[in-house]
Amino acid sequence: MTVDEKTADAYSIATREQALDFMADYSGYGEQRWYSDALGTEQVSFSWRRMPQGTGGRGSYGHRHPGQEEVYFVISGTVTFKVDDDVFEAGPQTAIRIAGEAYRSVHNDTDEEAQLLIFSPRLADPPIEKRDDFWP
Repeated sequence: MTVDEKTADAYSIATREQALDFMADYSGYGEQRWYSDALGTEQVSFSWRRMPQGTGGRGSYGHRHPGQEEVYFVISGTVTFKVDDDVFEAGPQTAIRIAGEAYRSVHNDTDEEAQLLIFSPRLADPPIEKRDDFWP
């Protein structure tokens, strides 16, 4: 076994540029970088999201992942969450666990940028269900 093979088994490193940007096709909506493929994770799905002011899911669909919970961690800024019929704000160093059966969406209603981390179990084919007009 070479040193590179040993290192690949022990740990991996991924830069922002190596992580897939889910928001790349949506100009002005910030970034959502999915690090899991770049890191080669087997059990954890992990994204970092940067949300400029006034961006997010308001006026769009809600989604859920039946059987797969997610944890959102607010790094900076304040983010408004809608989980089923509940709407609430979360600020820095706040973690929110959302059950897989709950519909959810997030929005940055403030004048400042917000940043989030999003964690969930990594599944080969994660279930997703969308609900239109979730957050008019």
